[in-house]
This record gives sequence, structure tokens and C-alpha cells, in this order.
Amino acid sequence: MIHYDRVWAEIDLDAIIKNMESIKSRIDKNAQVVAVIKTDGYGHGAAQIARVLEPDEQVWGYAVATAEEAFSLREHAIRKPILILGYTFPYSYEKLINEDVRMAVFMDDVAQMLSDKAVEMGKVCKVHVKVDTGMTRIGIRPDAEGIAFVDRLSKLPGIEIEGIFTHFATADEKDRSKTRKQYEDFCDFTEKIESELKLHIPMKHCANSASIVEMPQMHMDAVRAGIILYGLWPSASVQKDHQIDLYPVLSLKTRVVYVKTVPAGQEISYGGTFTTSRDTRVATVCIGYGDGYPRSLSNIGYVLIKGQKAKILGRVCMDQFMIDVTDIQGEICVGDVVTLIGRDGDQTITMEELGELSGRFNYELACDLGKRIPRIYKIDDTLINE
Repeated sequence: MIHYDRVWAEIDLDAIIKNMESIKSRIDKNAQVVAVIKTDGYGHGAAQIARVLEPDEQVWGYAVATAEEAFSLREHAIRKPILILGYTFPYSYEKLINEDVRMAVFMDDVAQMLSDKAVEMGKVCKVHVKVDTGMTRIGIRPDAEGIAFVDRLSKLPGIEIEGIFTHFATADEKDRSKTRKQYEDFCDFTEKIESELKLHIPMKHCANSASIVEMPQMHMDAVRAGIILYGLWPSASVQKDHQIDLYPVLSLKTRVVYVKTVPAGQEISYGGTFTTSRDTRVATVCIGYGDGYPRSLSNIGYVLIKGQKAKILGRVCMDQFMIDVTDIQGEICVGDVVTLIGRDGDQTITMEELGELSGRFNYELACDLGKRIPRIYKIDDTLINE
């Protein structure tokens, strides 16, 4: 039995479903959605999110970053297709092929090893060709050598080219000229493959969260929904345009573990970076940077308690930090719930706001929430697992 006394994250799976409906409302009914659930579903829980999306016929499957993430989904009885977006190491090829996991391919030696292993196993290995149109990370270039690579790949036994994809580097920025150039280069490249090689690749995809929201002409056969699936915005400019309704999925809560009154002139926490200017009621809460809560919120962040804002006093410690509850209406007691992300009464703290205050961004905050924080999954206001 897991106890949720110290700190916990509440994951609203109804919000996942609502966000998926919002995503589908932005794309053609014949286009499919690849749910990006790498890094344990951006810290929300990959298996639980995949499970709630499994019945959705417009959800093609899931994208992850590593073989281990793919294996974990299969171990949790997730049966829809899984695509590994990055490099896969040879030790994992046999199991990946056996589990029908798709891999991104962009190197001849990897393609040959996958072919050899698939033939040895008497199976077909489905792959997606990764094209580098401007990210300069991984992928073949959209040029003559790139076409030659696809030609070689298409002739390997045991290999089926199911898809081809690229990734936008600046889709979440206000200036979309670079994204348009990447898209045009990708389209030109795939058209040349079809015309020169007489090869049809059924699943072309390039649109990420920002381009799902703002660039419908780029949706192609499938889109890859990442950050917006979790009700978070790709950037401030996309949020400002607000062309889609999103519902935050994660709330983060902790409890008061100690309350005391200290006089004016009292230093608080490591380094004495905050000194009280009056008699101050101080509450200690039991979460810290060891749980992934940003230390950079020291002296500038705030939390919610009894529907009111309480400022962080001094440095955030590894496991605890202190807040000012002097002006909070109502008695503050040990065990009171403190909201770090989410809503309490009429007040809300968003992941975007915390990102701005801490000098980080919402993707990073979500992914950094540590394993010491148990996730509680709810649907229809009912706890579905622990």
C-alpha cells in the first residue's frame, strides 16, 4: 500500500481524454495520432496514459525514446504500435522485432543488422526512416544520398518501410519560416522517393504539438502529439494564440509538517538568504529539489494553501522548504494540504508559470518530477490504481 502523506501527484486521465479530443478536432479525420509518451509520459506515467488511449481508433500508437520504454509498455499489455524515435542499440534488436516495435532507421549498418536479425527470426521488422531537415540531430539528409539510402533499405530482406518522418526545430516560435522550409524540404524528398524509386511509404509524419495546433497543412498521414497531450503549452506564443482547448493533467501536492512563529531578524534556510522583517508564521512543507521541485524557486516561488498564496522563504532544500503563512486566513496545522501545481479554490499555479519563475520550462519540470513522488491516477473522480 502506498501512502500519500508526504507528497503526491494527481494525474487526471479524463483530462488526457479531453486533450486527445481537442487534438483530433484539429486534424483531418483520416489522419492518425501518435501519442508521444517518452520519459514515462513526460513524468505523468506512460503505461497508464497508453492504457486509457488504447480504445481510441484514431490513435495509431505511441512514440518513445528508448527500447526499455517500449518493453515496459509491452509488459503492461499495451498492444498498439510503438515507435522508437531515437537510436536503438543492437542488444535490443531481437526483442524489439519480437515485440513488433518500430524503429527509426537512418544508418546502413543498423539497417543491415536489423535485416539480418529479422531474417534469422523469420519475421518482418517495420521501420520508419528518420530525415534530418534542419534539427541537425539524427537522420539522413534529404538529398541524393538520402534517396540512395532509402533505396538500399527498401531492398533489404525482412525490412518493411512503414513510415518516414522528420522533426521541426522551431515550430513553437512565432516566426514559422524555418518550419515551412523544413516541411517543404521533407515533402520534396518524399515525393522524389515515390517518383524516382517507385516506392510508396504509407505513413508520413512531421507535425509536433506546436504544428498540430497552428499549422494544419503539415499534418500529413499522422501527427505526433507530445506536450499538448498533457494539457501543457509548447511555448508562450502558441499559448497566446490559444487555438486549442487544453486541460492540465497533473497536480502536485504536499503537506505542512511543522508550524512555528519566528521574530523579526530571523534568517531562514541554507545561507540565510531570507531574513524576516516582522514576526512571521512559518510553515515547513515536505518536498524539495530531491523530488524535482526547482531550487531556483527559492525566495521567488509560491504555493497555495487554503486557496491562498504563500511565498517561499529562503532556499529550497533537498527534502523540505519553508513558506510564509502569516497572512493566510484560517489556522494552519500539521497535515494541511499544500498545492504546488494545480488549483486550490480560485487560485491556480500552472506548470508554465513555474517554468517562467524558475528559469526553466514546462517540459523540463514535468519530466524532472522524481520517483519519490507517487502518482495517483483518477478517472471519473475514481482512483483506478496505485
